[in-house]
Amino acid sequence: MTETTTRPGYAAQKEAVIKRLHRIEGQVRGIERMVEEERYCIDVLTQIAAVSTALDSVAVKLLEEHVRHCVADALAAGDAETAARKSEDLLAAVQRFSRTR
Repeated sequence: MTETTTRPGYAAQKEAVIKRLHRIEGQVRGIERMVEEERYCIDVLTQIAAVSTALDSVAVKLLEEHVRHCVADALAAGDAETAARKSEDLLAAVQRFSRTR
């Protein structure tokens, strides 16, 4: 299998990830309704924080699976170039993720 046809690390949990994203989508629609109803600012901000935390949770799970599957497989295969590329991808993702804090 080439790198472009290899399943992503989260593939085994794909349905759970999709289910969680659908719940988050529902939370966002709830926030939209709160704004339409002109609810109290702090209540809206509280719900936005909850959505942000939920998305962070999904991102951490995806990062974990990237390490356990993509990076680990690349290291185990002994291909230094692929392992380096997967490791760089991981580091870039962690940097992007940490910049949002």
